[in-house]
Amino acid sequence: MTRLPAFATVLLVALTAIAAAPSGALEPFQPDDVFELEWAADPRISPDGGKIVYVRRGMDRHTDRPTGSLWTIGVDGSGHRPLGTGGTEPSSPRWSPDGSRLAYVAGDEHGRRQIWVRWMESGESTPLTRLEEGPGDVAWSPDGSMLAFTAFVPADPEPFATTLAPPEGADWAPKAKVIDRLIYRRDGGGYTEAGNTQLFAVPAEGGTPRRLTDGPYDHGDPAWTPDGRHLLVVSNRRDDWEYDPQNTEIYEIALADGSIRALTDRHGPDEQPAVSPDGTKIAYRGFDDRYQGFQVRHLYVMDRDGSNPRRLTESLDRGVSNPTWSADERSILVSYSSEGNGRIAAVGLDGTIREIARDFGGLSLGRPYSGGAFSAAAGAVVFTHTRPDHPADLAVAAGGKTRRLTRLNDDLFGQRELAEVEEIWTESSHDGRRVQGWIAKPPGFDPAKAYPLILEIHGGPFANYGDRFAAEVQLYAAAGYLVLYTNPRGSTSYGEEFGNLIHHAYPGNDFHDLMSSVDAVIERGWVDPERLYVTGGSGGGVLTAWIVGHTDRFAAAASQKPVINWASWALTADIPIVARYWFPVPPWEDPDGYWQRSPLAFVGNVTTPTMVLTGEVDYRTPISESEQFYQALMMRRIDTVLVRIPEASHGIAARPSHLLAKVAHVLEWFRRHGGEDGGE
Repeated sequence: MTRLPAFATVLLVALTAIAAAPSGALEPFQPDDVFELEWAADPRISPDGGKIVYVRRGMDRHTDRPTGSLWTIGVDGSGHRPLGTGGTEPSSPRWSPDGSRLAYVAGDEHGRRQIWVRWMESGESTPLTRLEEGPGDVAWSPDGSMLAFTAFVPADPEPFATTLAPPEGADWAPKAKVIDRLIYRRDGGGYTEAGNTQLFAVPAEGGTPRRLTDGPYDHGDPAWTPDGRHLLVVSNRRDDWEYDPQNTEIYEIALADGSIRALTDRHGPDEQPAVSPDGTKIAYRGFDDRYQGFQVRHLYVMDRDGSNPRRLTESLDRGVSNPTWSADERSILVSYSSEGNGRIAAVGLDGTIREIARDFGGLSLGRPYSGGAFSAAAGAVVFTHTRPDHPADLAVAAGGKTRRLTRLNDDLFGQRELAEVEEIWTESSHDGRRVQGWIAKPPGFDPAKAYPLILEIHGGPFANYGDRFAAEVQLYAAAGYLVLYTNPRGSTSYGEEFGNLIHHAYPGNDFHDLMSSVDAVIERGWVDPERLYVTGGSGGGVLTAWIVGHTDRFAAAASQKPVINWASWALTADIPIVARYWFPVPPWEDPDGYWQRSPLAFVGNVTTPTMVLTGEVDYRTPISESEQFYQALMMRRIDTVLVRIPEASHGIAARPSHLLAKVAHVLEWFRRHGGEDGGE
C-alpha cells in the first residue's frame, strides 16, 4: 500500500512539481500566489450614483485566513483609495439614505462584531452596538434614523436532569449535553446552542437595540417600507419549521406595536423582499415547493398588502437572486447564471427581460462556482466581474455599456502565465444532450504533445461551474495537466428540466455526460489516454467514487469529502431534510433504493488507486462517509490513502493553507500514479 509522507514533505514535493519557467519567460501560477490574490466583494453604490464602497479581500499569511478592508472608488474609476474606519476587519458596508454616513460591521476592542457608523465628511467612526452575538443583515431606515439588523439570541433551556455538583476545586468531567432539536449542528459552526436569529432595530445615533421578534424561529432578509413604519422579514414561524425549513413567508412587522402578520402563504420559500420606492409593491423570489431536487427560484411581485402576487419571470427558466428596484420603478434588477456565466438583467413589470451585464461573479476563489454581488443607484449598476484570468474585480454597467473599474491582481498576473481556458460542448453518449465544459491548458501548451488530464467535477450536485477564475484549476494546470471541468446533467444555469434529469436518479446518467466530455478532449489529440485522473469535492466526490466503481479507465482518483452511503448520510448530515427532496421516501422505507445509488455498493468493482480526502469537522458530508469508503478499499487491498484536513469543515478552501494542502495531496497522489510530468 502506498503511504504519503508527512504534510510538509507532501507540500514540498507536490507543489514544487509546478515547474519553473525558462529564463526570460513568465512563471506559471505558483502555490504561494494564493496568498497574494485580492478580490472585490459587496460593492455598494452611493445614493447619488457617484461613489462606490466595497470590501477589498485578500489573504493574511500569519492568520491563514481571508482578510478585508473598505475601499472607495468613483463610478468613473477615479479616486480609488482605502477608506479609514474604526474597528477590525470591516465588512458589509451600507450607505445611509442621504449618503452622508456609512454603516458597516467590524470587530471591537474585545474582538466581537458590532455595527459601526462612519461620517463620510469628517471620517469619524464609532460603534453603535455592544452585542454579545455579531449582527447580520444591516439595513437603514428610509429617514436614516434607525438601523435594523438580525442577531442570534441564545435560549436558556431548563436542565434535563438534576446531577450532583462537584466538590469545590474538584476536576470532574464536563456535564452531559442534551439535544432535542432536529437540526442541531451546522457545517462550519459545529454543534449549535439552542436559540434563534431575531430581528432588532437600533437608533442610528446609538442606544439600546429594540428586539422586534421572538419565539423559536429564525428571521432574516429585513427590508424597510418607505414610510419607515414597518419592516418586512423572512421567517418560517410554524411549529414544525425544522421539518419543512424551506416553507418561509414574508412577514410585516409594525414598529408602533410590534404586531406581525404574514403577507405570503404558499407552500415554498418566499424570500429576499424589496419594497418599491413608492411603497406600493413588493418584489421577492421563491417557488411552489414540489419536493424536486432542483427548483428554479422565480421573481414575483405583489401589492404592498400581500395581494395580487404574480410571477414576472415566466420566460426566464433560471433561478434569480437579489431583486433590486430600479429608480424609475419600471423594472426590477436580478442576478442569475445562464450556461455557466453570471448575468444581471432588468425584469419589467410586464415580464420583459433586458440583459444588463455578463461575467458576474468571482467570489468563489478555489473553484469556478457562481456567486457575486451588485447594487444599483441613479441608473448605474456596480457588480463583481470575473473571467478565467481574474477573480472578482469591480465593473459598472450604465447606458448599455460595461466598464471594468479595477484590476486588483494585475501586479501579480503581470508576472505569471495563467492557464488559457477554452469552452467545449459535447453530446452525451446517453441521450445526445449537449453538455457544456471548459478546458484549462497548461502554460506553454503545445497541441502536438500528449498531456495528462484531470477531470475535475463540481459539487452540489445542483450547482454550476463556468468561465470564472479558479485558483485550484490554475494550480493543476500549472503542474502540467489539462484540466477538464463540465456541467453535466443536474447542473444549474440550464433550466429546471435539465437540473431535474438527476431527480431521484443521482448519481446516474451524469456519469455518461462526464465520460463523453473526456472522450471529446481525447479526440483532439492532446491527451495521453493512459494518464487520465479524476477528482471532485462533495457532489463531485460522490461522482468520483461512483466513476471508479463503474470504470477502470482512470490511472488514479481523489474523492474529496464524498457521500458514500446515502442512508448513513441522510441520518448524520447537518441538513437531514434534504433527503426528502433527493429520495422519494426515508431510508428505512426503501433501503435498497438508497443502496443502489450509493458508491459503496460498487466498491467491489474498484481497481483504480483512490485517495479519499476530507475535513475532520465536516458536518455536511461527515468524515464517517469518507472513512467507510477508505475502510472498504483497504479491506479489498486497493491502493488507497485517507487524508484528513485538521479543523476543516466542508468548505476546505476557507483557509488558504487548507486549499493548498488539498491541491498538494491530490497532485502528489496523481504523481505517484504516473502523472508527474507535464507532457511528452
